[in-house]
Amino acid sequence: MAAEARDEGETAQDAIAEGRGETLGEAKWAATKELEPRFPGLTADCVQFEVVEEPEGEGSTARVRAQVDVETWRRLADEIPEEPTERVRAVVARIVHGLGLKATLDVEETDEEIRATVNGDDLGILIGKHGATIDAIQHIAFRAAFRGLEDRKRVVVDAAGYRDRREGALHRMADRAASEALRYDRPVELEPMRAGERKIVHLYLRERTDVETHSEGDEPDRRLVVSPLRHPGPG
Repeated sequence: MAAEARDEGETAQDAIAEGRGETLGEAKWAATKELEPRFPGLTADCVQFEVVEEPEGEGSTARVRAQVDVETWRRLADEIPEEPTERVRAVVARIVHGLGLKATLDVEETDEEIRATVNGDDLGILIGKHGATIDAIQHIAFRAAFRGLEDRKRVVVDAAGYRDRREGALHRMADRAASEALRYDRPVELEPMRAGERKIVHLYLRERTDVETHSEGDEPDRRLVVSPLRHPGPG
């Protein structure tokens, strides 16, 4: 009850924001983005706008006052949307809110994937050690997005560019392992990784003609091994 009362007090206090822009649309977008860290997954359906100042010619700005309909936001957050993209948005937004993070959430869909990107400060708790938490969130979002559906695509959940940084770190780790394998002419074991990260390293090294990779061990200690590729000599 105390937590609920604290949440209600915070949302009542933080449910209003002002936004500015060259057009009314830009001003509304700015106000919504300011509110979103307090209300993850916020959409325009949950916001009431009041025009404070309309643009009056070149160089002038529009100003709007935005107020969140907290009950509508809560109701929509508890519903299970029909579209996979909105299901991903709902799952990730609920987790961000549950962790008490002040962050924005952008969800984009292409022919290949649905990508949810969380941006904000202090997102370490969302990422977890070596990405364990965000990988679990990504798995949950995928299962929720395509539950009961046959047509599926990849779901990616990212936080403040973590995926690119981690992929770069895995590539550097793979380069070091390949160099060591060739230098000492022996297999080199990498640290235990989840299947997705092993795949990144495997695909990265697959184009090389001097090393090969395979996996050994059982989960969660399964690891990738980089070995020198020995070409057969002349017959």
